[in-house]
Amino acid sequence: MSLLSERIINMSTSATLAMAAKARELKAEGKDIIGLSLGEPDFNTPDFIKEAAIQAINENYSSYTPVDGYAELKQAVITKFKRDNNLTYTLPQIVVSTGAKQCLYNVAMVMLNSGDEVILPCPYWVSYSDIVKVAEGVPVEVETSIENDFKMTAAQLEAAITPKTKMIWFSSPCNPSGSVYSREELEALAVVLRKHPNIYVVSDEIYEHINFIGGHVSMAEIDGMYDKTITINGVSKAFAMTGWRIGYLGAPEAIARACNKIQGQVTSGANCIAQRAVITALNESPSRVQFMIDEFKVRRDLVLDLLNDVDGFTTNTPEGAFYVFPNISSFFGKTLRGKKINNATDFSLYLLEEALVATVTGEAFGNPNCIRISYAASQDQIIEAIKRIKEAVS
Repeated sequence: MSLLSERIINMSTSATLAMAAKARELKAEGKDIIGLSLGEPDFNTPDFIKEAAIQAINENYSSYTPVDGYAELKQAVITKFKRDNNLTYTLPQIVVSTGAKQCLYNVAMVMLNSGDEVILPCPYWVSYSDIVKVAEGVPVEVETSIENDFKMTAAQLEAAITPKTKMIWFSSPCNPSGSVYSREELEALAVVLRKHPNIYVVSDEIYEHINFIGGHVSMAEIDGMYDKTITINGVSKAFAMTGWRIGYLGAPEAIARACNKIQGQVTSGANCIAQRAVITALNESPSRVQFMIDEFKVRRDLVLDLLNDVDGFTTNTPEGAFYVFPNISSFFGKTLRGKKINNATDFSLYLLEEALVATVTGEAFGNPNCIRISYAASQDQIIEAIKRIKEAVS
């Protein structure tokens, strides 16, 4: 009898976390590694949020929290959804969790039965597929192209639907591609989904505010989609609060109550101090963090400008998040400094070992022809990193 379950043996290790760990090991050996692998803003959490956390400590918030979050935080989430997304939720429809990742896990565990299919437009965030699998669902990958800005079309969605399709999961702005679905594109997908009343959508909007085209559209806003959509969000990216671990969802009440039920058996309520700080974060105008978004746009333009000068890299222009997802398949089959490049994983490891730049293989995101480069790093680091990459592949 095996010591470990088949469930954990068959689960992939998060590629982003694995690359970050490998980069840390090389740094510990004295190597000058530039990390462009993690999806983590390099800004500090804004002072007005930190002050709210300090106040909560001084007010002796230290007890267990309600499983689904403080009522005041849930109300702040409701206010945010109405203000930013034109979505109206009630308290029982909101669940606060230990990061948006737990929200995703909760939804998978309460909605998927063995064999249920979940459509994943590729590329998708690394954990979607394994979360679906651990809930005994079946990921159905839909390939997109850089020419279409890595966005799934209505025709592709229609072709992927089978009698076993239960859900579609996607992010906009997208991790890893930075793609942003327009209202027209979401409406086209909704035309298909309205014909299938039993298919639900997980709309991961964690990068909502890191948007360079001046307008985010939520799937739940689209006509006929509110009752079929679970909207996932959190404070990690826009507020530079990755380590605070607070995510939240808005969903049809029966789904939210089920998520509350499973969370009560697995983790219970999220951190009390972090929750109090997030009340302040969400009640403030998003304009308080606009300085970060402005800087990310400058960095995006810098990365694209530099990569356009590197032979073998094909890029599009991402409209949000803080990633570029270049196609590097022109290097496949070639030998660089004595190392054969067979795939994106080989290429990503080559860049780490030869250029001392950490990226992430596109294979982890369901696209074997690309790598993900995070520009959540200083402009000086970006310039040096792309310079090293150019030298390593020339």
